[in-house]
Amino acid sequence: MTGRVKNKAAFFAGMTVLLLIVILFSLAWGQVSVPIDAAMTVIGKQLHLPGLDGTGVTPEQTSVIWHIRMPRTLVGLLVGAALAVSGAVMQGVFGNSLADPGIIGVSSGAALGAVIAIALGVTANGIFYMPVFALTGALLAVGLTVALAMRDGKIPVMVLLLAGVAVSMLMGALTSGILTFMNENRLREFLFWVVGGLDYRRWEHVYLAAGPIIIGILILFLLARHLNIMVLGDQEARSVGVPVAFFRLILLVISALTTATAVCVSGTIGFVGLVVPHIMRLLLGPEHRTLLPACALAGGLFLVACDTLGRLVIPPSEVRVGIMTALLGAPYFLYLLRKSQKGGGLS
Repeated sequence: MTGRVKNKAAFFAGMTVLLLIVILFSLAWGQVSVPIDAAMTVIGKQLHLPGLDGTGVTPEQTSVIWHIRMPRTLVGLLVGAALAVSGAVMQGVFGNSLADPGIIGVSSGAALGAVIAIALGVTANGIFYMPVFALTGALLAVGLTVALAMRDGKIPVMVLLLAGVAVSMLMGALTSGILTFMNENRLREFLFWVVGGLDYRRWEHVYLAAGPIIIGILILFLLARHLNIMVLGDQEARSVGVPVAFFRLILLVISALTTATAVCVSGTIGFVGLVVPHIMRLLLGPEHRTLLPACALAGGLFLVACDTLGRLVIPPSEVRVGIMTALLGAPYFLYLLRKSQKGGGLS
């Protein structure tokens, strides 16, 4: 399908402006409302921008904006961008619009790592134990999936898909087995993580996620041209000198690392890597050099918007962002399935 957006520069400019607006509302709205101008003043003061000395801003507003909502919003931007870009890459590698970052075992591996951390009780020792265990589990799952799929230096897409399903089932079985021996408090802690959320994110989570996610996304941007060639088919790619197995492995590993980092700081958040890339592909077409940056913008925008909406729908309670993305993404997923049944395939 050809892109429907004719002026792509205007599209990216509009998306950037919309993202900034969503960020401002995310900082201002919540159980404690802060005027947008006060939120901007707090940010300006913390960044030492000239002309903004924090006059008229209360210590409570400064604490809410800078120490609670700012890291939460930044984690949302990073996680949303990581999941959306990785989803677009996975859909390109597998040639299927229903593919998402969890297809090769990332999410199930992260869940296993998280439940092990909770079962051992190490999560009480510091905020980094859960992310580290989740990241390790995700990487082990991906490594096992690739190892099972690789034959004679090649990674057939269908074998990789089947290996991912098998590894996900194995990780899920191990996770369920561990859960059966856990007490109620630890079960609640795991449920709190597996639903996915941005609440209680601190600047430490931003520092943990920013480096790997930004570097991973930039590498995927640089590999977009090779992904364009690989989408045409293995034979066509080899005919122009592209080592298919090598670049497929690189794309999978970088996508998995990026996704695993996102999952380890936010928990399991579904549908971002499925819905956002598909919508951007409908709007902009399949050219990955344009599609991947658009997914980064739209993924961050979508996740922060869902998180903000979750804080507002039933105040003073909060609907976690993993639930919000599922509520918004599941209908679109059903639409894709219906479309595939009618048209015999997915665009």
